[in-house]
Amino acid sequence: MILTSCETVPGREVVAVLGVVKGNTVRVRHAGKDILAGLRGLVGGEVVEYTKLLAESREQSLDRMVAEAEKLGADAIVNIRMATAEVMSQAAEILCYGTAVRLR
Repeated sequence: MILTSCETVPGREVVAVLGVVKGNTVRVRHAGKDILAGLRGLVGGEVVEYTKLLAESREQSLDRMVAEAEKLGADAIVNIRMATAEVMSQAAEILCYGTAVRLR
């Protein structure tokens, strides 16, 4: 599966647009990690616990989007975008979406 944020795949022709595909996940922060993050906030620097949580969330959203595209018989997903939103206090959604296409 080819994944790109571009509208096309260089050197390949889009022969069918299969539709919008998406993947999302909602994650809640862990209280223990909040305590560590708070302590790290006192001295500055990267909050590794949150960086890891967001990276895992992005990967899960991408995986879910790819699975949806595979069900449609897609060769690629173009014009991929990501968005995030706070769903409730201490919970965030990561949404990944794009256009599933078949290539020649």
